[in-house]
Amino acid sequence: MPHSNHSGTSFFLTGLPGLEHVRVWISIPLCAMYVASLAGNSLILWVVRSEPSLHQPMYYFLSMLAVTDLGLSASTLPSMLPIYMLGAREVAVDVCLAQLFFIHTFSIMESSVLLTMAFDRFVAISNPLRYGTILTSSRIAGLGLAIVVRSVGLHVPAPVMLKKLPYCGKRLLSHSYCLHPDVMKLACADTRVNSAYGLFVVLSTLGLDSVLIVLSYVLILQTVLSIASKAERLKALNTCVSHICSVLLFYTPMIGLSMIHRFGKRASPCIRVLLSYLHFLTPPVLNPVVYTIKTKQIRWRMARVFWSNGSVVRDTQGH
Repeated sequence: MPHSNHSGTSFFLTGLPGLEHVRVWISIPLCAMYVASLAGNSLILWVVRSEPSLHQPMYYFLSMLAVTDLGLSASTLPSMLPIYMLGAREVAVDVCLAQLFFIHTFSIMESSVLLTMAFDRFVAISNPLRYGTILTSSRIAGLGLAIVVRSVGLHVPAPVMLKKLPYCGKRLLSHSYCLHPDVMKLACADTRVNSAYGLFVVLSTLGLDSVLIVLSYVLILQTVLSIASKAERLKALNTCVSHICSVLLFYTPMIGLSMIHRFGKRASPCIRVLLSYLHFLTPPVLNPVVYTIKTKQIRWRMARVFWSNGSVVRDTQGH
């Protein structure tokens, strides 16, 4: 088969296999998810910025999570909605490579932010009296900068390496957006270097982050169990519930997708696509909901927004 370089060519994206005839109907919940993600995360950012009582490390990290979720939604939106609303599956190679860079970069950012939030919970529970002195504004800003540099720096080589590969055949991708492993499989050349680099990035980011998050919670549990009062133990654990939910929302679909790719070769392509959607689409939508439900300060501030007639709304429920 003759090799052809991909300059001036395109890739073709895939929607939900077997449901092409109802793609317009599928676009309705997808649009709703994107609107919910934009509204929810923007509202979280506005609330944290406008409420002085929320100018604390925990809420600064929550703002980082909201920014990352907005970036992740914006990365998948340009290709997903045209597929389901217009049936437009073709994407230019350069656009595809740019999209996979942003998707993977924001995905690693989200993992990194979740790790820093686990560290934040550990410091808050194990050293509550020194919480503010350990997590100062300058250190939080430094952590944020490190997250950006780490995520961007690790993924800059990926599109550059893919750009140099020749592609042939139908150039049909198996998802509704461009992902590094998906594009790499279409190359008509040796991709062992690309594959090794991709594995290194995954293990040094998502793999390492998940291990450190688990380790953080082991240390948190040790600290909580050393507290004599049962009420204080429950109160300490309750401050971690929102973060645990966000970790599960992010990592569970990813682990399931990884297991299917390696051990479920006969699994329906539709299942793979749905798990991929869960991994990239649901955290930006549900993270603001989780933190709004579990954080009374955010609920109280939002209540003041929706009851703008000046009445004071008091939330009697605990954090």
